Amino acid sequence: MSARAQELSLSTQPAGLSLPDDNDQVQARITKLQRYQELGIPAYDGAYAGRDPVARLVEGFEQRQGQTVRVAGRVRALRGHGQLSFADLYDESGKIQLLIGADRVGEAAYALWQMVDLGDIVGAEGVLVKTRRGEISVEVQSFRLLSKAVRPLPDKWAGLRDVESRYRYRYLDLLTNPEVHHLFVLRSRILDAIRQFLSGRGYLEVETPILHPVAGGANARPFVTYHNALDMRLYLRVAPELYLKRLLVGGMEKVFEIGKDFRNEGIDTRHNPEFTALEAYEAYGDARTMMELTEEMVAYVARQVVGREEIVYQGQEIRLTPPWKRITMREALCEYAGLTAEQVEQPEALRAVAAAKGIKPRVNDYGHLLAELFEELVEPNLVQPTFVTEYPVEISPLAKRSEGDPRFTDRFEPYVNGWEIGNGFSELNDPLEQRRRFEQQLAARVEGDEEAHMMDEDFLRALEYGMPPAGGLGIGIDRLVMLLTDSSSIRDVLLFPHMRPKEEKEESDAKE
Repeated sequence: MSARAQELSLSTQPAGLSLPDDNDQVQARITKLQRYQELGIPAYDGAYAGRDPVARLVEGFEQRQGQTVRVAGRVRALRGHGQLSFADLYDESGKIQLLIGADRVGEAAYALWQMVDLGDIVGAEGVLVKTRRGEISVEVQSFRLLSKAVRPLPDKWAGLRDVESRYRYRYLDLLTNPEVHHLFVLRSRILDAIRQFLSGRGYLEVETPILHPVAGGANARPFVTYHNALDMRLYLRVAPELYLKRLLVGGMEKVFEIGKDFRNEGIDTRHNPEFTALEAYEAYGDARTMMELTEEMVAYVARQVVGREEIVYQGQEIRLTPPWKRITMREALCEYAGLTAEQVEQPEALRAVAAAKGIKPRVNDYGHLLAELFEELVEPNLVQPTFVTEYPVEISPLAKRSEGDPRFTDRFEPYVNGWEIGNGFSELNDPLEQRRRFEQQLAARVEGDEEAHMMDEDFLRALEYGMPPAGGLGIGIDRLVMLLTDSSSIRDVLLFPHMRPKEEKEESDAKE
């Protein structure tokens, strides 16, 4: 080793550099970081322009062989043989091998390379070659450390397998599990396909407020916040519906929004308090307009992203091809739960069924009874795509009444794999009837229903100027992504799902 290389040895101890949960591996890396600092070499360098995606180099090797190229990425494997070292470099597109020889980069630089650890991010320039073993590689002429990783990555072979850790440290999950990275690429493509479909139908994408002075648009318990400058309480939106309908009043005829909604509810495999939803509204349409839009859009997205309209979810084959089955809520209770046509019409008969099944409805009126029996007894059976229609007025405060039976509304919910993936209806545009519905919701709030709607005077004022007849649709994006990516939990398709703080979880686990 030359005198210069000896000068770069790692004998110097760090001066006060540490992390809160320090350990030997971390400390060894910080020692190397300290040496970089002493030598005046940046360990967190700036931009590395002109780089080639490694997959493009591999795929176009025949055309680029022998050319000087620049690559940058994370070092995921290191091997050494005397004065020659090998490294596997990964960027988002793929992997390529680096060949680093002291005769090419110089002994001083080669000594610096010996301080590179797994997980470090480096940039390298060199000649594109193929080794005797046939591996496409970059024969490095110069390199730069772009970012020193002072924590070691999870084991290359074991990866990050603990589910709790994967959700909590998603950045490591993405680094160590390629299939996770691919899943979120698919999620992005699903959103792109939805936008393409709706734009092709003449819909305009819009943005509406996240902070609402009145929580509305869905039956849900809202998150509450406070605006200091305005000295007022605000709510994180539970749905954009009432603002999108204001746009219909304003003359926009086809609008949609994809964005975050927030509902102060529990967390399970299909629920997260922060979620992504699509809402679309079409003036001069109705529930049937939106059902056709839904089935055609979901089939289109499946073709664009999965390549076919038939998918397999957790071993179950599901055919998304339109038209989807249509069935009323009462018909579904007869077909799947064995109730008679007479029973589904009588509140007392429904109460008897609920008692026999051990179901305790949250609210005891006819509409809520019918809906809760449907939820418990029918939903799991709706595996193939199905539109359930004619929802009770009591649970549909924003939908038009059915022309055939005023107890029900012109509303539908699409079901796939036993899940509700959306909600839609012919929009109520009678301001006087909407006021009566809000008043009924206020009475329910007084009786303790925290999910009932609030009175929204500004929305009512907008309706009083006249809103055209319209159809509306909401789709839960996260559940749709679950279906199209065969994911068993909503947390699998959220980059950063909400988690209990680690300290609280550890204390809870210890008590158990």
